[in-house]
Order: sequence, then structure tokens, then C-alpha cells
Amino acid sequence: MIVSFHPWFEADKNIICAGREPDSGDLAVIKNAHAVILPQACYKSLYNMARDNCANVFPNYDARFKYPGKTGQIKLFQEKGVLHPKTVIFRNTDFFIPNFASFSKCHCEERSDKDFQITLAKFGFDLPFVFKFDWGGEGENVYLIKSVKDLQEVLQKAAIYESTGQAGFLIQEYISSQNRSLRVVVINRKIITYWRVLKNREGFCSNLSQGAVIDFDVDPDLQDMAAFSVKNFGRQTKINLAGIDILFSSDAQIKEPLFLEINYFFGRKGLGGSEKYYELLVAEIRRWIKSL
Repeated sequence: MIVSFHPWFEADKNIICAGREPDSGDLAVIKNAHAVILPQACYKSLYNMARDNCANVFPNYDARFKYPGKTGQIKLFQEKGVLHPKTVIFRNTDFFIPNFASFSKCHCEERSDKDFQITLAKFGFDLPFVFKFDWGGEGENVYLIKSVKDLQEVLQKAAIYESTGQAGFLIQEYISSQNRSLRVVVINRKIITYWRVLKNREGFCSNLSQGAVIDFDVDPDLQDMAAFSVKNFGRQTKINLAGIDILFSSDAQIKEPLFLEINYFFGRKGLGGSEKYYELLVAEIRRWIKSL
């Protein structure tokens, strides 16, 4: 018996679990299933219930829940040895600058600039660099830090978040990449690649939500290289449904794909829209079931 919790995939048994925690009835069905199909937005509780009680679950979200957030993804990249921009992870602002709350009130601007620059040098960074909060996607909560003033402002935001219980951020090497990034979409065995190119040179994040445009054709050799790296990464992590962002440094003589982020929720415009995406997804789920 195939059980589907995904509203777009019809199976032998169909259950909607959106907006609620799984219960004993769901557990009983899962235990009798040969395979379980889950929605992208499933709770961790539903995923764990499925993984613990059925041998075959799609998609595989082991990495998503074991390595949560942007900081978790960096730890995954490091563990698997894939190339990525140099990154340092911080649990909160005090790990970046001790007693930041009182430090930020200092009225001596020259001293502040000097102390911030010393701190950056300690972690091996110089301006510009990228600051990312642990949460958000598609370019949200990502900042290009060009000056000490930029850094002070974003750390103030971090301190406000921390006062509400949200904490964690990273600083990352800025990679000059001709204002473009490559999206590599993995849907089971199907790989789709396309560039997101930001035409506005004043901008920073090459996300479609930030005004980037799609290009399927340019630099097919780099697209193939990135797809190959993502396939290898998928073999190591079992990730089989995600949009993975890749950068190529425009300054490097030898081009190598740099892993930037994993998006378990990703836009569908580059896939032809939602209807086309669901056609691809349903076809690949059927292909996955047939391979069991």
C-alpha cells in the first residue's frame, strides 16, 4: 500500500495532515504502508513518524531536519567536504563581540570602527562580506556588508531578534560572480539548472524575488559541472527534493562550483510555474515508487 500525505499525489490511501500534528490513526496507516509520500511543508513530527515506521519515504528530509537553518547547511557542507564560500558561524552577537549590547552604545565612533575592524580581522574577514541570519530564504535576511556602519546596523537587528528568542547568524566571504547564481533543482533523479541573473548592478542577491531574470542557455559547461557536483552531494546526503544554489567566482581562473544554500522550499518560475512543477513532481514520485 502506498500512502500519500501530499495533496497533489493520489495513492492507495490519501491523508491530509496540514495544520495539525500526526496522530495514532496516521501512525497505524504508516506502519502498514510500503511507501509514504510527504508534502514539502511536513512537520518534523510527521517526517520522523514516517521514517521510523516505514522503510520507504519520499522526499528524504534527513539532512533538512538534522542540519536546520543556514548554519546547519554550512555544517553539512563542511562535513561532506563540498566547496563553499569561507564561513564563520555565530550563536549570537556576544560570540562576535563580547557584551555587544553595551559596546554598541559607545559614543566614540573612531574607537568603534577600530574595534569592529579588529574583530573582523580576528575571524579572517575584510570588507565587503556577507551577513546571513540563520532563517529566511530566497534572499531574505541576507546583507552585503560594505562598511562598519552596515555591520553595526545589522548587529543591532541581530540583538533585537535575540531579545525575542531568535538567535544565530553567519558571516561569509563575498564571492564576485557577475551578479548571478545557478539554481540546481533536484526532483528525485531529475536535475534542472538555470541561472538567476541580476540586471541591476546596484543590487546584491540574484534571486527572482529581488528582480533577477532567468537564463537557461549561458555557460552550459558550468551548468553541467554544477549538476554533476550536486548529484554527488545528493548521493552523500540522500537529498532528493531541493533547490540548491551554486556560485562560480568571476575572479577565479579555474571555475569550480561553490555551494551556497539548500532551499527545501523553492520558487517554481524557473520550472515553468506551479502546474508544470507538480507534473514533474508526480512523474518523479511514480518513478521513485517503481524503483523500490
